Amino acid sequence: MNCGNLNELRRLCLDCRLCELHSGRTNVVFGTGNPHAEIMFIGEGPGEQEDITGEPFVGRAGRLLDKYFYAMDIGREDIYISNMVKCRPPQNRDPSPEEQDICLQYLREQVRLIKPKMIICLGRIAAQKLIDPGFKVTKQHGEWVEKNGVLMMGTFHPASLLRNPAQKPAALEDFMKIRDKIAEMKIKVKK
Repeated sequence: MNCGNLNELRRLCLDCRLCELHSGRTNVVFGTGNPHAEIMFIGEGPGEQEDITGEPFVGRAGRLLDKYFYAMDIGREDIYISNMVKCRPPQNRDPSPEEQDICLQYLREQVRLIKPKMIICLGRIAAQKLIDPGFKVTKQHGEWVEKNGVLMMGTFHPASLLRNPAQKPAALEDFMKIRDKIAEMKIKVKK
């Protein structure tokens, strides 16, 4: 797959019927934000509110994520947010490995077109697929890894933080590490 731009890739995603997730979707949740962002945040898949709106991280978990962005002094217009899979899994179950593999071609193309310097994996699913198959969020969150010239970190998924609020301080520490690394690398964020 080699698209000329994100709009072309979005059109391909909108027409995708490669796995069964397409049959239950209201909307494809392609991704949103700055198409020239140097930072990408990648979650596992859309939930109910995301499926309704077609935008990633707009429900309760998205509002929590926005608070962490605020703490970092960045906005959604400064970054790009996407997911491993572009369609909502039934009952918000984890996307299967097969569904992830099918959708990975779209995500890889998003990354190729955006060319981020930093990718933050939100939750176990994204971190295991993109960083390390054995990634343990509770043990490895906040650790930096470089892959293919891109700095990567796995951290807690905001939905997990809503279920386990005791992990919120550790997640905030991770976001402060991200803020500090942005400054250290002189990554451009619009203010």
